[in-house]
Amino acid sequence: MIEKHPLKPFLPENASILMLGSFPPPQARWSMDFFYPNFTNDMWRIFGSVFFGNPEYFITSGDREKRRIFDKDRISAFCSEKGIALYDSASEVIRQKENASDKYLQVVRETDISTLLEMLPKCRTIVATGDKAAEIISRQIGCSKPSPGEKVVADFCGRRLHFYRMPSSSRAYPLPLTAKAEIYRRMFSEEI
Repeated sequence: MIEKHPLKPFLPENASILMLGSFPPPQARWSMDFFYPNFTNDMWRIFGSVFFGNPEYFITSGDREKRRIFDKDRISAFCSEKGIALYDSASEVIRQKENASDKYLQVVRETDISTLLEMLPKCRTIVATGDKAAEIISRQIGCSKPSPGEKVVADFCGRRLHFYRMPSSSRAYPLPLTAKAEIYRRMFSEEI
């Protein structure tokens, strides 16, 4: 069964950075209706560590059952303020297993990165938050895929772009949170 992306791109008009993952996990695993929604995914812990020195900065208690969830309003306000746009490199997929693993995602339709960039006139940095996203982005913008934590420079859509490949924020990726946060910290210090 083909799944269409359940979220609209998050594109603040001042965005200078476009972060692209692969595709959201099944909705049953979401703790919020936003990007990187799985509570076991560490993206918002990485952001909390990098910008606030606190991996729990973007965590709150939910209304139902008082379970801990990510604070969508705080996250979206922060990303808007910092000029960070969010979406995914795949718009339609077939999930070969009922999990969030990129290994079991068959991409049916890639996101058109040039269309996203048309809506982000200040964007000069694209960040892939995993290997599958990096493969799609490098193919579309016509450059080599950087090593994890590294960047390449590419000319695409009439602009010079910094393209980073970051370690996945999934806990399945074999790096501790502190090491991932340090790699993201270096990228953000260069680009924000």
